[in-house]
Amino acid sequence: MKLKRRDTEVFSLSFLDVICCGFGAIILLLVLSEFGQPIVIERSRQDLESQIKKLQEELFTIRGESEQLERVLKGRIDLLTRERKNLARVAGDVSTLRGQFDASRQNAAVSNILENELLSAYQELEAENKRVVQASRARKRITTQAVGGIPVDSDYVIFLIDTSGSMQGGHWETAMEVMREILDIYPRLKGVQIVDDNGRELFAGTRGRWMTDSPALRTDIVQRMRSWRAFSDSNPADGIEQAIKTYWSSDKRISIYVLGDEFTGESIQQALDAVDRINRPDSSGRRRVRIHAVGFPEAPGMTPFTNIRFSALMRAMCERNDGTFVGLTNTKSCAVSMNIGGVRTCIGGD
Repeated sequence: MKLKRRDTEVFSLSFLDVICCGFGAIILLLVLSEFGQPIVIERSRQDLESQIKKLQEELFTIRGESEQLERVLKGRIDLLTRERKNLARVAGDVSTLRGQFDASRQNAAVSNILENELLSAYQELEAENKRVVQASRARKRITTQAVGGIPVDSDYVIFLIDTSGSMQGGHWETAMEVMREILDIYPRLKGVQIVDDNGRELFAGTRGRWMTDSPALRTDIVQRMRSWRAFSDSNPADGIEQAIKTYWSSDKRISIYVLGDEFTGESIQQALDAVDRINRPDSSGRRRVRIHAVGFPEAPGMTPFTNIRFSALMRAMCERNDGTFVGLTNTKSCAVSMNIGGVRTCIGGD
């Protein structure tokens, strides 16, 4: 069946319309897609950047807080470590105190025992001391003739004189006067000797022998002393030892008079012990020689300490060796008053 021409044209136009509409729809879709997608993408990008920025800020905040927390945590750890050390030290101290407490309780028990033993020993020593004192009092006393408290029972006298600068510069004239006064209390001697504090004789060539006493000798002694310049170490113990070794004899009664103002030896006790060893007592308790001393005051510029040591030494030495110590003062006064032949005589003063 053949179509008519009009129908054919109408069909063709309809088909073309359809095709145009289809192309139009496609173009419309393309247009819609082309203009809508960039806007959406741009918005999405902005949202993502905003979120990233926010997340970065939160990350920085979290990192800062994390570092701060780490510092706080480290500080807490250090504090905990110190506290643990302190706790360990305190625990050690507590342990030590417990040990000391336990030991002190034991020591207290031991101390009680020792106190009882010491008390018993003290009582025994006290009883022994009383016995010794009573025996000493009951012992036969040495009969002596004394003038002004100084025994003058010796027939031989040794003057031991400190020739140091302090003596010669400050006390030499007084020393010569004291020597004359001492000689006056011995009207007649069998022998006299003058030595320095190191044991060297004033009269050369007289070592080991006694000089015969006479008024001329006594005057000569004083004259020679004016120019005597012997070296001195201000330690009378050496001279005393030398004098006893050289001049002691069992058939002679000897006295040593020490005239000095200072002691520079190392030890007072050593000096006392050294003299005790050589000047031993006999069976009656009498020492080999008597030791007397006259102590002069400190000279100008002299160390007071050595002057005090001399007095301490000679007081103890005279007491141990049956002698008398006379200490002179700076003031001119009568140190010892003696009655000689009915005449009052001062020794060591005016």
